Amino acid sequence: MISKFKCLFGLVVAGAVAVGAAGLASAQPARVDVPSSLEGVNDWSCSPSAAHPVPVVLVHGTSVGSLDTWKTLGPALADEGYCVFALDYGRGNSSLAGGLMDLFGSTDIGASARELSRFVERVRSTTGAAQVDLVGHSQGGVVARQYLRFEGGVDPADPAANKVRKVVMLGATNHGSTFGDVQVLGALAQRLGIPVIDLMNTIMGPSYVQQMEGSPFLRALNAGGDTDPGVEYTVVASRNDTVSSPPENTFLTAGPGAVVHNVWVQDVCATADVGHMELTTDPVAVHIVKSALDSTYAGKATAPC
Repeated sequence: MISKFKCLFGLVVAGAVAVGAAGLASAQPARVDVPSSLEGVNDWSCSPSAAHPVPVVLVHGTSVGSLDTWKTLGPALADEGYCVFALDYGRGNSSLAGGLMDLFGSTDIGASARELSRFVERVRSTTGAAQVDLVGHSQGGVVARQYLRFEGGVDPADPAANKVRKVVMLGATNHGSTFGDVQVLGALAQRLGIPVIDLMNTIMGPSYVQQMEGSPFLRALNAGGDTDPGVEYTVVASRNDTVSSPPENTFLTAGPGAVVHNVWVQDVCATADVGHMELTTDPVAVHIVKSALDSTYAGKATAPC
């Protein structure tokens, strides 16, 4: 979910988008499920250590796949001794299910959560671990929550049997985003008779509209409260984030049996200038993620301010 969304949305609002489905399809790379060249990531022979017994699954956001999203954090976690895995999800092979642009994370978020569910099962089966920790950027945090609540990630009757121990979210669109001024412009255009939502679903895929503030999808996801029992959540936001906006929309309220840590990057390092994508690469953000996954880490390492 990056700035090109705003440019594309603006073109749609202006009525200037002319998309050739065949051309877009031919311009896209072949669909992949698992990235292959992140150092230390997706080593299917990895055995969880006593120090880090829970594998970590990385869940990217909209339009940017794992290779670009996790190029810093993935190897950094592997260097700490974690078994780290990442999937690429949410592409529709240029079908309308994923939008004509066939971007990563463009399909219906419910379908993406099912992809995550299958991937988690593969990680659990291969490593022998009963649980995983999830780290989600942007839409990835919402996909994680959809998986927890509706695709078997947690067991409400027996939280000790949950498949997920911790969730760390970076700029997640938990309560929707206005994408800066894009949503306001879209609403005005819709009132003028321009079918903005239909165009965005067709061109970008349904996940973009699903992440808008007040969307039916988010109302359904949040209807039962923000959290599920037995899960520890760390929700990271930056005051410089203009994509998941307003950035405080990402924060969660703890429900019964859950623990929530809402963290501003600037509360850890007051001078940090961290944008939306930098939440996965900035040293301060990486420090926060490591501290969230391992409660002893912050006592051993100083925040790199």
